[in-house]
Amino acid sequence: QVQLVESGGGSVQAGGTLTLSCAVSGYNVGDFCMGWFRQAPGQEREGVAIVDEDGNTNYANSVKGRFTLSQDSAENTLILQMASLKPEDSAMYYCASHFPYGRNCPRRPSDYNFWGRGTQVTVSS
Repeated sequence: QVQLVESGGGSVQAGGTLTLSCAVSGYNVGDFCMGWFRQAPGQEREGVAIVDEDGNTNYANSVKGRFTLSQDSAENTLILQMASLKPEDSAMYYCASHFPYGRNCPRRPSDYNFWGRGTQVTVSS
């Protein structure tokens, strides 16, 4: 059974850093498309970063150069390192899987079929 559990959210001042983790169970991280998404109050859920089975990553323009997506095979965890955070990065962050596909990873949240419960990120100015 696929399960995703996020952690690492919190409150930080603008310019600060946070690292989010998504513990994966039910398959090996890196085998399938996975991504981080976020949703702010009153806004649609949007993609932040996506990785395919070959390790190719794709970032939203708004986070390029500031966020880094990686995988820890030993811990079976998907990691999102966030730096130079801005107030507009404040949102609930979700980890998701496009199981059982590993390539041509979609960007639309609606194409992802397994989701964690999310972790809140708040950036103050």
